[in-house]
Amino acid sequence: QVQLVESGGGLVQAGGSLRLSCTASGRTLSSFAMGWFRQAPGKDREFAAAISKFGIIIYYSDSVKGRFTISRDNAKNTLYLEMNSLKPENTAVYYCAAVTPNSERNVYSLPRTYTYWGQGTSVTVSS
Repeated sequence: QVQLVESGGGLVQAGGSLRLSCTASGRTLSSFAMGWFRQAPGKDREFAAAISKFGIIIYYSDSVKGRFTISRDNAKNTLYLEMNSLKPENTAVYYCAAVTPNSERNVYSLPRTYTYWGQGTSVTVSS
């Protein structure tokens, strides 16, 4: 069992930046492949980025590639999502998620693959 807590959300103007954090407790973060997802009002949960257990493999959705950066610090049990050049359409609740991977190189983009989820942190981008 692992508990995930996101932080760092808030209100930002278009073009601005935010860094989200996801802190794990209960088990060490290095046990898991991790992902960031987001859910806008009235829409399905959408994949944003994923990272393998030790950060060897990283995968982004096309919508965030080049603007968002996922990273992890296993020593601090923390996952990050650096978001730059934010757009109003990036407004959503952002969730981190964890799954025990099949290998050190696996990353996953489907929400149903993940076992553990945080409660989410809200990001609002004003135009």
